[in-house]
Amino acid sequence: MAHNPVGINSALPFTASSTRSLDTTAHKTDALRVIAVGASAHIAVGAEPTATVQNYYVSVGEPEVISIGKPASQRVVGITTGTTTIIDFPEGTGSPFAVGDAVSLTVTGQSAYNFTHKLVASVDNTSGVGGRFNTRIIVSNNSSAGNPAELISTNYAELRGSFKVAALGTSSGTLHYQQIQSAGGAN
Repeated sequence: MAHNPVGINSALPFTASSTRSLDTTAHKTDALRVIAVGASAHIAVGAEPTATVQNYYVSVGEPEVISIGKPASQRVVGITTGTTTIIDFPEGTGSPFAVGDAVSLTVTGQSAYNFTHKLVASVDNTSGVGGRFNTRIIVSNNSSAGNPAELISTNYAELRGSFKVAALGTSSGTLHYQQIQSAGGAN
């Protein structure tokens, strides 16, 4: 099977005594290629994962491809700052995110709004409340400091799902992982 790499290869050192999560990764494909170097490992992928011996087992030196689900992203048309951050999506689009999903916000030209890997606290699909007909979500992100200027409508704002990888080794080693797109064919 042919692989098309997406993003960068990341390396996560692990030990047998504790689980470790690495930095946030923007969710861009449905597959994650992993390989354990130095020792076998159990891995977990999610919003705030903790690897245990019950999680997916990767044998040392044997690459695996794991399905991590369909990536989600959505254009943002409104942002309300405060002790939580309210995100408004365009009318008629809905939310691809559910409570507990991790998300990251990027606003071109207005980086004061940006945040990385925060959890969705609620999703409001109620129509017509206060004259608003778009889906709104609340993210557990304290954006009360700084008070950025009003969102400029010509700037592109996107909310994208994100994930972390955690590993627990049979001894010390390193887990390498990268998102990929797969194409049919021979290995």
